[in-house]
Amino acid sequence: MEATTTPLPSILKLKIELTDEQFFQICQKNRDYRFERTASGELLIMAPTGSDTGRRNVKITTQLDIWNEQNHLGEVFGPSAGFKLPNGAERSPDASWVKAERWNALTPEQQAKFAPICPDFVVELRSPSDSLKDLQEKMQEYIENGARLGWLIDRKNQRVEIYRPGKDVEILDNPVSLSGEDVLPGFVLNLQQIM
Repeated sequence: MEATTTPLPSILKLKIELTDEQFFQICQKNRDYRFERTASGELLIMAPTGSDTGRRNVKITTQLDIWNEQNHLGEVFGPSAGFKLPNGAERSPDASWVKAERWNALTPEQQAKFAPICPDFVVELRSPSDSLKDLQEKMQEYIENGARLGWLIDRKNQRVEIYRPGKDVEILDNPVSLSGEDVLPGFVLNLQQIM
């Protein structure tokens, strides 16, 4: 008789009570995984991204960091950085940016852990195993918690969803670049090696 295996979901969801410090320690002691926590306290455990998605993520953060080094307007973060949003969720966008004044207003202790701040700008790059619906909900959560601009890059459907406060989601099919608008003045993300 042949053994059968049941595939695990791409994200394990656990209902577990953790203090902020316990959650931080779990993340620190299990760096091979990505953890997030929803506003309702549900623990989300994700495997690391595949190599191809990781390669594309680096291209996003590199372009953003080069722009930021030239303009000195804030701080850039990659996918391993966590933020505690005002609604209590702890999220790790694939790329993000926080305006300097907001970042510098945090204490060194706040900056050292999951900073209690929603980034001004967030990017989520959809990997093959990601649920589009879950990512769309996460993008809305960022906007509802203070993000001023968000890009959901959906390689599978060759489109980008642009999120802004108080506006409908804008969908671009097969864009070659994206503008940082007034949030990231002068920043243009080249999508040729990302899409």
